Amino acid sequence: MCRGYSTIVLILLIACVGVGNEPIPGQPAHHVVGGFRNTNSDFHRPSAWTRWSFVVRRLWTTSISPRTFDAPRVSNDGALLRAGSVNPSITWIGHSTLLVQINGVNILTDPQWSERASPVSWGGPRRLSPPGLAFEDLPRIDVVLISHDHYDHLDLNTVKRLAAARNPLFLVPLGLKTWFAENGMTRVEEMDWWQEREYGAVKFVCVPAQHFSQRTLSDANERLWASWAVLSPERRLYFSGDTGYFAGFKEAGQRLGPFDVAALAIGAYLPPEIMKAVHLTPEEAVQALIDLNARVILGIHWGTFDLAEEPLDEPPQRLLADIRRRNIDSSRAWIFKLGETRPW
Repeated sequence: MCRGYSTIVLILLIACVGVGNEPIPGQPAHHVVGGFRNTNSDFHRPSAWTRWSFVVRRLWTTSISPRTFDAPRVSNDGALLRAGSVNPSITWIGHSTLLVQINGVNILTDPQWSERASPVSWGGPRRLSPPGLAFEDLPRIDVVLISHDHYDHLDLNTVKRLAAARNPLFLVPLGLKTWFAENGMTRVEEMDWWQEREYGAVKFVCVPAQHFSQRTLSDANERLWASWAVLSPERRLYFSGDTGYFAGFKEAGQRLGPFDVAALAIGAYLPPEIMKAVHLTPEEAVQALIDLNARVILGIHWGTFDLAEEPLDEPPQRLLADIRRRNIDSSRAWIFKLGETRPW
């Protein structure tokens, strides 16, 4: 177990130096030779010693006393979703995986149905709770949105199953189309920040995020990371993927808002010296709700994989506490049970 967990933690949380930091003349500021960078002048990753200390501590604690957590769930056999009788709707399948139904288009975000978030089947973070919807119970899938290449957001087995069983269009950040092609999937379009793609009555916008990419020890930041805006004539959704708090939320709100729902990651924030630059705290997610000019926040990216040091049930508690502290109507904060579907 230690060997497997060390592999995945290294890949997910330690971005080795893989590309430079100087912009390319004539290219957007986030493009650098060999890859991409964050453009926030305050962005910095922790020192190598801080990162390695975290890895060793996590290896020890998770091998000696692995944590368990059973997230609240509701039964969902997918029948209403396949019939499209609740539309528009959002279903939380777990972690950052949402099924979004809107204007006759069925969308998945960062699909993850595997037992582990890992490059190997015998090690790495194990799923704490089964997916809220069985893969076999999915409706037709038209579009799959990928935010970045980390294993808890881009799972090879899942996307291959989707390609074979549903043949969706994969919309991915720059650099990932080659990875999909190498793994036998060609119905893929890659996009840069602020580029748009229409599918039926729905427009998809690739939106800046503050994070990093990496699947091996030698490919850090060679592929872009992003959030996504899903815009239709009747609804607007913001999907964060993974991101730290930055000015990009206000810019997205000004350019694309107001949003009906902002699905924002609220887990994996401790210790702050490791996580702060690249993940949101629940309180920062509430501020992002305000920045985005969104009606509702939907907390995602918690309770599915044990990736950090906060108590596994803490993220939604802190989110709701901050909603109360700011005197925001509690109806604007959604904490789904696994498998739950809500109209929006």
